[in-house]
Amino acid sequence: MGKPALGGDGHEVIVANPRKVRLITQSVKKNDRMDAEHLARLARVDPQLLAPIRHRGAEAQGDLAVIRARAELVDCRTAMINTARGLAKPMGERVKSCDADYVKESLAEGLSEATQSAIGPLLKSVEEISKQIGAYDKKIQEIEKRYPETKVLKQVHGVGTLIALSFILTLEDAERFAHSREVGPYLGLTRKLRDSGESQPELGISKAGDMLMRRLLVQAAHCILRDGAPESDLKLWGMTKVQAGAGKKGSKRRKKKAAVAVARKLAVLLHKLWVTGEVYDPQYNRKAVEAAGKGKEKTAAA
Repeated sequence: MGKPALGGDGHEVIVANPRKVRLITQSVKKNDRMDAEHLARLARVDPQLLAPIRHRGAEAQGDLAVIRARAELVDCRTAMINTARGLAKPMGERVKSCDADYVKESLAEGLSEATQSAIGPLLKSVEEISKQIGAYDKKIQEIEKRYPETKVLKQVHGVGTLIALSFILTLEDAERFAHSREVGPYLGLTRKLRDSGESQPELGISKAGDMLMRRLLVQAAHCILRDGAPESDLKLWGMTKVQAGAGKKGSKRRKKKAAVAVARKLAVLLHKLWVTGEVYDPQYNRKAVEAAGKGKEKTAAA
């Protein structure tokens, strides 16, 4: 009997997060009876010890599966293009540069016969995968029509149909979070903590939650921080992080860390927009600071 059936009969259903219940997963004495007893004891003491998870609805899960299938094809295509370029390079030749969507078997023309023989089938496969990705893109456009709230999220520069729809399907219910700032930890965009006494090591992000959604948010963050991108509070905050490491060794790493930090703030912003449905003002904070400054000047003058 599954969770929907039990819930329909009026039972309270708690689904434990196996990552958090190491008492069971790492036990040297493990069987179904003992596992059930451990779960029951933990639930009796405090259900939060089970780190309960929430399953998506069937429709949301099916729609998200389309996005994930597309992501797998994109990864495969990228790997095949990189392989083709890597095989041509040792032969002293290069495959012409172009966007992944335009990679075709004809790109091998003009190269040596040996190189064409090696990479031709790869490039032909890439061309076919691009067609399949295009078909998925059309499906995603159709799916978006059932989620009108994506329009609110797409007000933010760098957030398109794919990211907005993925965000909504991943979280599914905006009301499940009491505060927007809880979305960052849920998606694994906050630091791990291992503080002990006076030791406070600087660790990386937890990487908990949905990996694809986290990657998409980081991609959007890079768009926000890119030269020529519209000015916004997010961009200003992110560039401050980047400039803090300017001239220092490992500044490229600082840029990556800044993008992750912006991705976390972006996740919080998207949830806030989703809940409130507000019109997004990309320079809201800057305008508020300027207005406060003018108010002080008027007060001083008076």
